[in-house]
Amino acid sequence: MSASPKAPSVASGAARRRRQRIVVWAPVMVLALLCLIISVINHNFFTFGNLVRMSQDAAIPLVLGVGETFIVLMGSIDLSVEGILTLAAVILSMTVLNGMNDNNLGVFAVLLVLVVGGAVGFVNGVVHVRLKVPSFMATLGSWFIGVGIANALLGGMAIRINDPMIRGLAIRRVLGFPWGVWLALACLAVAFVIQNHTRLGRYIYALGGGEELAALSGISVAWVRIVTFALAGVFYAMGGVLAAAQLGLGNALIGNGRLFTTVTAVVVGGTSLSGGEGGVLQTFVGVLIVSVLSNGMVLMGVPPSVQIGLQGLMIIAAVALSIDRKTRVVK
Repeated sequence: MSASPKAPSVASGAARRRRQRIVVWAPVMVLALLCLIISVINHNFFTFGNLVRMSQDAAIPLVLGVGETFIVLMGSIDLSVEGILTLAAVILSMTVLNGMNDNNLGVFAVLLVLVVGGAVGFVNGVVHVRLKVPSFMATLGSWFIGVGIANALLGGMAIRINDPMIRGLAIRRVLGFPWGVWLALACLAVAFVIQNHTRLGRYIYALGGGEELAALSGISVAWVRIVTFALAGVFYAMGGVLAAAQLGLGNALIGNGRLFTTVTAVVVGGTSLSGGEGGVLQTFVGVLIVSVLSNGMVLMGVPPSVQIGLQGLMIIAAVALSIDRKTRVVK
């Protein structure tokens, strides 16, 4: 008699595990299917030149995405991506060799903007944790503040970057790929190490699994949240460096549209918005899906308005799949 009540529970548990395995591998299967379909329709898809173009398009979303991934893993959201990226790109353009002033800080300018990005992220974390402001509201304010400061610094102008090191990130190549692509992969590697081989990475997952339980385990929830927001800010600033290098200048519009692509890549890759599941490698797959889909639609002549609509449908489907994996009930 005692075994019969357990049978449905065991069966449902096995079904849930099978569904989780399918969901984990679903983004990889979608990526492979997209590549197959697009290559059949347009044989130029797998040419080396097109692969280089896709890698360039994916570099900035990848750096931004790994930063956002840490925030989403905690069950929060960070909307300050465009603000920090824009501010970093503008400060970089004003402090390296440029066409507006005599500044020439070189690599120290890069370090400066990384510190600025980390500082803005730190403020995001403090406002969120200490003032009890929801993460999306705290970071939404930072988004507008960052863009506003960038506008004030430039006065509506654009600054051309003449620094050979910064321009080299987009122009100089190793094994046929720009330096910026290798820098983005290096950021992914650093994020992977932080996620899987540091105490901070373990704590981030713990918060996503349940903040109350993490606190009972002796984890300083406030410290982890603040440090993670600061870490994300550093990655967003590095995205600003790559954006300025690719564009060859800094202006207050350089971050437009980056937030949507970033969140899309994170969610499509399989990181749950509820927190605790996913990671930077999943975001890497998500970035590839978004880049392959965008590139493929261009090759097939799909209008830009339709491209945006398809990306919207893709993120809705990914979120719905994530909720199903977590077996949550929408209230």
